[in-house]
Amino acid sequence: MIDKKPIGKTNEYVSSLGLGTWSIRNYGRAKEAFIYALNNGIDNVDTAEMYDNGEAERFIGEVIRSVGKERVFVTTKMLPYHLESRDSVLKAARASLNRLGLRSVDLFLIHWPSHKHSIEHQIKVFESLVTEGLARYIGVSNFTKNQLEEAIQAPRSTEIVVNQVHYSVLHKHVVESELLPFCLENRITIQAYTPLERGEVARHPVIMQISRKVNKTPIQVALNYLISKPNVIAIPKTESLEHVKEIIGTMGWRLPRDIIDELRSL
Repeated sequence: MIDKKPIGKTNEYVSSLGLGTWSIRNYGRAKEAFIYALNNGIDNVDTAEMYDNGEAERFIGEVIRSVGKERVFVTTKMLPYHLESRDSVLKAARASLNRLGLRSVDLFLIHWPSHKHSIEHQIKVFESLVTEGLARYIGVSNFTKNQLEEAIQAPRSTEIVVNQVHYSVLHKHVVESELLPFCLENRITIQAYTPLERGEVARHPVIMQISRKVNKTPIQVALNYLISKPNVIAIPKTESLEHVKEIIGTMGWRLPRDIIDELRSL
């Protein structure tokens, strides 16, 4: 079943679940899982120059060559120390693109805000990625509501379309009380990283109880809670074919409202 979410105000949609690449241990095993996912309903992946010193970007490049770029919306992230100048941003971006084997990515994010430069400066040098054709869209990661509010005022020629943050059914108060309402109002997509809390959600007694009630796995319950929110995409990490099949089974349905309310109170 089709289960899509918008990328900001772009009128472009991707699957409500993507795949993350942080801390992959077995790239051969992960490649099989990623290719299966991209052939079975998932169409977006997330990586970063920081992950395994660039090896995760190289891995995504291999996956893309196996399935075709037209099948994949690619997000990568730049470390904040590159945000000195337009030239340093472009140099870092070209290094990422070289590892990915691409001329351009769909979405480039600032991995976290630099404390050395103003938000306005960071966004203005970062938007050169779009004007130079190295990225179709730009966004941010780990920005607070106040930082995001400042960031969306800064671009001259493009818009901030995504804020990628730590968000899960067990780690949600700040996101749901402050960030999510602001993002909905401004049509900014939230990408939720660490949505499974490294497996902790699968062991939580309330989530386990609910999973039995709705006949879904605890992981499916935890992910479905997130994608039940408008403009939220969850990006779990996996390198297991069995796990990726379980993740795909999260899409195409929604938890009942009373269950969502119960999970919100956790």
